[in-house]
Amino acid sequence: METVFLLVETEVGELEAVLERIRAVPGVTEVQAVTGPFDLIVKVQAAHLNAALDTVVHKIRRVPGIKATETLVTVAGG
Repeated sequence: METVFLLVETEVGELEAVLERIRAVPGVTEVQAVTGPFDLIVKVQAAHLNAALDTVVHKIRRVPGIKATETLVTVAGG
């Protein structure tokens, strides 16, 4: 199982709506609101890295209300 974390910055006033939209995306296993320069951290899991990245690029990043993202690919589990 491959894991990717996505940091998401939302448009002002869109946090809750974006959170709910992302939570509904297949492959998303966890979404948490956080403090700092990003508003959400999203955990995406898939059988293969390409499938996880496809979820990020073609499903999550197209969610209305997202201002910016940063993708972190895990290199070791723990």
